[in-house]
Amino acid sequence: MHLHKYEKMWMLIGGGALLIFLIMLGVGAFYQGTKPPSCLTTIDPQNVEAHDSFKKENLGMQQLDDNRYVVNVIASAFNYDFGTDEEGNVVRTIRIPVGSEVMFQGTSTDVVHGFELAGTNANMMLEPGYINTVETTFNKPGTYTFVCNEYCGTGHHYMTATVEVYDE
Repeated sequence: MHLHKYEKMWMLIGGGALLIFLIMLGVGAFYQGTKPPSCLTTIDPQNVEAHDSFKKENLGMQQLDDNRYVVNVIASAFNYDFGTDEEGNVVRTIRIPVGSEVMFQGTSTDVVHGFELAGTNANMMLEPGYINTVETTFNKPGTYTFVCNEYCGTGHHYMTATVEVYDE
């Protein structure tokens, strides 16, 4: 079989790029000790309420100090559960002052769900059995929408919630 000189050149370039990639991966994994996170918090997906963060009274937004908040959320069957308000209504909107640092902490009870807050850097996967977190700072007032960016079933497109960032 005869190979044209340009075919040989592209095979060498492709093989060289693959070799460089594998060397970089090996150096990172073995020499520098890079590995997947081992600090993942696990949870029983059938009993998420057993974890303090996901008890009914701890769902939704909690203020840590002047400018820092934590928002606990459970994703399940086309719904983000942020708990209920004082009147017993389901919370669909979270209100946060401008300039706040917010840590979103979530898990799922059924399947893998996405958790993306459009217009911010908040984007994570909510997997059954794991607690995932992402932090973001809200510097501009406005309304931001949570969307599920992992297909989770036929009602996937209904899985939304909002964050209202307001000036104090």
